[in-house]
Amino acid sequence: MPTFTNEIKARRSVRKYQKRPVPKELISEVLEAAGWAPSAHNAQPWRFIVLVDPQVKRRLAEAMAKSWTADMARDRVSFEPETVRLRVERFATAPTLVLACLSMEGMAKFPDVERQRCERDLAMQSLAAALQNLLLAAHSLGLGACWFSAPAFCKETVRGVLGIPDEVEPEALIAIGYPAEEPPAPPKKPFDDYCFEDRWGGRLS
Repeated sequence: MPTFTNEIKARRSVRKYQKRPVPKELISEVLEAAGWAPSAHNAQPWRFIVLVDPQVKRRLAEAMAKSWTADMARDRVSFEPETVRLRVERFATAPTLVLACLSMEGMAKFPDVERQRCERDLAMQSLAAALQNLLLAAHSLGLGACWFSAPAFCKETVRGVLGIPDEVEPEALIAIGYPAEEPPAPPKKPFDDYCFEDRWGGRLS
């Protein structure tokens, strides 16, 4: 009998998609699932922007690629033009892109830098929980999806292309489409390598 754990293990990061569009109702369903994630103070600090217009997707992809190449040039790292082209096409041709953003609206405000930094950590944890919900919901609907963190490295570029206000921070892009590949399971660490407490409640070593 299938279990939810098996469904989690079956999910893959899919980067190649069929050309057919994803129905709006399915995108709405995965975003609604994202919205049911737990969040600090129940602030739900996520904001999602759905991109399906080919011109907008390409404009965003090209702007992010330009920022990436500028970063590589500053670091004196060489790269092939084909690498840039592939990065652009990855986003420009995905049937649907969901830009995941962070908003501190509703989060606690502290007078000191350290506690405010911790509060932002809580918001980021909440957004991550929402994105995991999104990915699992997409998988359950027969869709492929992949989480890319590229926008976090060029927030102002993304804001400029999409007209996003300063108080909303672009953090990640989720590409979604019908899978055109079946990636193998990636290697995962054994349970005992990442759980350092006796699973029955023993003391940490």
